[in-house]
Amino acid sequence: MSQHPSDAPAATSRGVLTTANGNPVENNQTSMTAGDLGPVVLQDFHLLDKLAHFDRERIPERVVHAKGAGAHGYFEVTKDISHLTCAKFLSKVGKRTPIFTRFSTVGGELGSADTARDPRGFSVKFYTEEGNWDMVGNNTPIFFIRDPIKFPDFIHTQKRHPQTHLPDATMMWDFWSLVPESLHQVTILMSDRGIPDGYRHMHGFSSHSLKLVKGDGSFHYVKWHFLTEQGIKNILPEDAARLAGTDPNYATRDLFNAIERGDHPAWKVYIQVLEPEQALKYRFNPFDVTKVISKKDFPLQEVGRMVLNRNPENYFAEVEQAAFCPSHMVPGIAPSPDRMLQGRLFSYSDTHRHRLGPNYQQIPINRPISGVNNHQRDGAMTINGNGGSAPNYEPNSFGGPAQNNLAAQSHAKNFTVQGEVARHTYEVTNDDFVQVGHLYNLFTAEQKDRLAKVIASSLSQVPDFIQKRQLKHFYRADEDYGHRVESALKAAGSKI
Repeated sequence: MSQHPSDAPAATSRGVLTTANGNPVENNQTSMTAGDLGPVVLQDFHLLDKLAHFDRERIPERVVHAKGAGAHGYFEVTKDISHLTCAKFLSKVGKRTPIFTRFSTVGGELGSADTARDPRGFSVKFYTEEGNWDMVGNNTPIFFIRDPIKFPDFIHTQKRHPQTHLPDATMMWDFWSLVPESLHQVTILMSDRGIPDGYRHMHGFSSHSLKLVKGDGSFHYVKWHFLTEQGIKNILPEDAARLAGTDPNYATRDLFNAIERGDHPAWKVYIQVLEPEQALKYRFNPFDVTKVISKKDFPLQEVGRMVLNRNPENYFAEVEQAAFCPSHMVPGIAPSPDRMLQGRLFSYSDTHRHRLGPNYQQIPINRPISGVNNHQRDGAMTINGNGGSAPNYEPNSFGGPAQNNLAAQSHAKNFTVQGEVARHTYEVTNDDFVQVGHLYNLFTAEQKDRLAKVIASSLSQVPDFIQKRQLKHFYRADEDYGHRVESALKAAGSKI
């Protein structure tokens, strides 16, 4: 049982939240954007300060996705989408691009069990002739929150209590119950889908909308889907608990052994495609990562196939030092105004500079095969000759690299931003519960009962007022969902 007061503290006792330099924070829930649908602006010091501090909270282990496994392979284009993008690695059917893929749990530490109930990271580094594209996703098409300013707080709830240094159910459910946009991902996490059977038997998703850009700068919004050819398999809670005690490295072992024996795992790769006008008129905000885009409305379109066929020679050099960044894009692929994506564009590379050093992209596993030609010099672990005698500034008169003036390939044109620069809040509406209800009703009666039991086993450990607050969200998503969870809570001894 978590050791917490049974009543929520009075708001007047909390004091005023400030930045590290003492400035009062007027809004800790919403990033500053250019208009309601516009991108996050760099002047949002509170966001940058919060993320930068969060990125440096662990040394040297990754703050999230600490434990993982990786493998080399290739991506092959199987369907022509050259009409959608100028990206050269997608230019023709049959073209192969070398890749490195890393799978991981999210919240656990390096020594944690592979069978934890946790989302799984699903990241792919494409070594293209135009540089590296990092597809940094998860095994779920959505996430818990939709604004990056909440991310450090969310991850804190998934880690250890600051006093007891123990995982704490009250922290998790207190946050989730106060942030109802999380219910969609919480439902996936607590369902049978919450514990994949290793890394080979799960799908992968970009989760965010991205842009595919043509040479003239016109673009489409897309979501990427990596669908396992091995078939979906999940582990029941009792089996996961047994494996945590007998083989905590189950998923890592399974992936390595499969590749070693020549049973190379593969994924079919698809995209959903939206015209810019369709994205703005869609029933759900396509830039809200807590929502999915229905495959009935926008069917999957085949792109290619990903195959993993070679294990790392050295885990530390290749898996542990692999650095994936959503900001690493190539001409023909560009970001959308998804707020969580906008925050990740900064946070991931900032984390790697802290964890691996300012020259982390010189490490062989991260180095692009296309070569690097820039004016970055010095810093810890410079291992590429440091530019030799060439000038370290631009413009210069001595033959140094210069821009190519092909901005349209990397930054789509006709993307208008308008509106006040302010902290535009997302209002909690029924939109945050509709898709949860749809998901819940895809489950069988047996799966629904198991979902309610898993939720109750955790939620029953927290104070009553949090249980009651969270229960309202289940009922709002679906009456039966709320009823089953309430019944399971009472069976677990809850007094609500």
